[in-house]
Amino acid sequence: MTLKSSLAITAGKSSYWFLHNFMHGGTSLPGKITLAIDPDVLKQLASDYEIILITGTNGKTLTTALTVKTLKAKYPQVLTNPSGSNMKQGIVTAFLTNKKAATGKKIAILETDEANVPIISAYVTPTAFVLTNLFRDQMDRYGEIYTTYDKILKGIKLHPHATVIANGDAPIFNSKNLPNPMIYYGFNQQADQEQLAPANTDGLLCPKCQHILHFKNRIYSNLGKYYCPHCGFKRPELKTQVTSVQKLTPQSSTFEIDDHQITLHIGGTYNIYNALAAYTIGQFLQVEPERMTQALSDPDSKVFGRQEVIQVQDKEVTLILVKNPVGLDQVLQMIKNDTQPFSLAVLLNANYADGIDTSWIWDGNFEDLPFARIPAVLTGGERYQDITFRLRVAGVPEENFEQQADLPTVLEKIKTMPTKHVYVLATYTAVLQLRKMLAQQGYIEGGMN
Repeated sequence: MTLKSSLAITAGKSSYWFLHNFMHGGTSLPGKITLAIDPDVLKQLASDYEIILITGTNGKTLTTALTVKTLKAKYPQVLTNPSGSNMKQGIVTAFLTNKKAATGKKIAILETDEANVPIISAYVTPTAFVLTNLFRDQMDRYGEIYTTYDKILKGIKLHPHATVIANGDAPIFNSKNLPNPMIYYGFNQQADQEQLAPANTDGLLCPKCQHILHFKNRIYSNLGKYYCPHCGFKRPELKTQVTSVQKLTPQSSTFEIDDHQITLHIGGTYNIYNALAAYTIGQFLQVEPERMTQALSDPDSKVFGRQEVIQVQDKEVTLILVKNPVGLDQVLQMIKNDTQPFSLAVLLNANYADGIDTSWIWDGNFEDLPFARIPAVLTGGERYQDITFRLRVAGVPEENFEQQADLPTVLEKIKTMPTKHVYVLATYTAVLQLRKMLAQQGYIEGGMN
């Protein structure tokens, strides 16, 4: 270790100690301080770890958390960046704060922002890249899905011997020939039924001949058992697969992966994909199926901002991150299936981390919500007027509707909503702001920053 690296790591660890003990935070600032002293310090920090990089539009944080849970069933030494701080500085902080064991396999499961894959890949040597999905997200920053995939590929191409573990139901991940070993996962839970996706769905053109893709089984958006009737391009062979889906509720899902039954205590079909990715990674790292099914069925699956259920006085508040059309639609699909009355709050910010373009809210099917069973709807956040107008167009009854500009007032209103269960849909910085207030009032431990 060089003197510069040693000084950088010492400074980073000291800043983390102070921030963690006195400011109840410190997920990225220690990394920034460390990198300011030694921009190449990540090479030293990651040198003796087996590294898995997880990236994609939706599901990175939960896939990472479920993977860590799955691997810890066999490997006690698993490093990760649990708060979703997935830029270079957040990953450096994760290494700084990890307590190394003297012996045993050292594994790092790292959530990585799509645009940061080539940046991180220049400093570490991944054993595998995990690709969850690619949808339109923060168009001002990423551009179209093909542009985003090219950014990811720049990182993968630095490591042609690393295994790529990809969602086989996503056509884009089968669109380029790579020298890397490939492992695909996906859904294969029902008999073939010829169908097309809606015309406004992303990524529906065959990457080989530009013909419209058809589906024999479509899960949602452009994910499913796709094929091109013109040139024969089709979904690759799956290594792991969801073989049945038995029960879906807003709070849980019961399904089978390769005929092993799992009850995931987080709702939503999209979260079954996240569990499937975690299972596939575990299989890749030789964790036994019985250990994985037990770990994934563990009721303690709370993940920062990702369908956390937080007790706020007499309310069960489910906090859900929303950030793009496909993710929003899947959340709306999940909560509309709640058989009990519930209240709804939607908080919209438009900072850099959220994406400054809010037009994506018009692609979410709010019109499908069962407003007859939603006695209270509240809008808030810095762009509350945008989401208020969107929900008015969707048909929220005016007598059940309220808007508030500031989040402290939003939180107080949530406490007085007429139902026990409240769903709060919020963009990334709104999640951070709301969690900080909940921490200050003692409803959760610590704030994230």
